Order: sequence, then C-alpha cells, then structure tokens
Amino acid sequence: MAAKRSAAARADTPEVARTIRSTAPAAPAARAANLDRLMHDRTRLAIVTALSVNPSLSFTELKGITQTTDGNLSVHARKLEDAGYVSCTKGFEGRLPKTEFSLTDAGRRAFKKYLDHMEAIIQHARGKKA
Repeated sequence: MAAKRSAAARADTPEVARTIRSTAPAAPAARAANLDRLMHDRTRLAIVTALSVNPSLSFTELKGITQTTDGNLSVHARKLEDAGYVSCTKGFEGRLPKTEFSLTDAGRRAFKKYLDHMEAIIQHARGKKA
C-alpha cells in the first residue's frame, strides 16, 4: 500500500504545484513587496508624515521631529526631493540661512497611496476583506 504524500511533497508535480499556487490567497509579503520602497524607510516616512500635517517645516523642525542628524536628514530629504515628493526652499531669515521643506502634490498622492496600501495589508492581517 502506497503512503499518501503531503501537498508540500507533491508540489514537485507540475499539476499539483499549479493548483497549490493558484488557490492560495495573495500573501501579505507579496502585498508588502509592492510598497513604495522610497517612502517605506523609517526616516523618509517620518519626514513625509510630518509634512503631510504641516504646510511647511524648517530643517531644524524636521530634524527635531525625526530625531536624526543633520547629515542623515539631508540625505533622506534629498532622496524625497529627487523623487518629486518634497520641495526644498532655501533662503535667509535675517542673516541666518533657512531651509524650508513642503510636500508636493505628487508627494501627497504617493503618501495617500502608501497609506491605502498599508491599510489593505493591515485589514488582510486582521482577517478582514480590504
């Protein structure tokens, strides 16, 4: 009498492998793979989140909010600026240089899409239909 093989053991059979893959729901890891990687970084997400609720923030204000160093904030802000998510305005306040950041329309749309994507992952993880 032949022993029954598990689905994992039978997965090497092409028909079984196709059936297993086609009936399995999309894994949260697959959904997470589609996240905006630029925005998903902790520091860049903090920058975009802070700018989403403020019309603009100075370099010093963002540095305090994100708890980063000058160099770290500069690098992350530049990546967001290069992507078109953040605009940077440099000027002077009296004799002191002042750098202001604000979220662009493209940045607002990308942030909303990111939040919607995260909400779908959360709903899936909680077992609710998104």
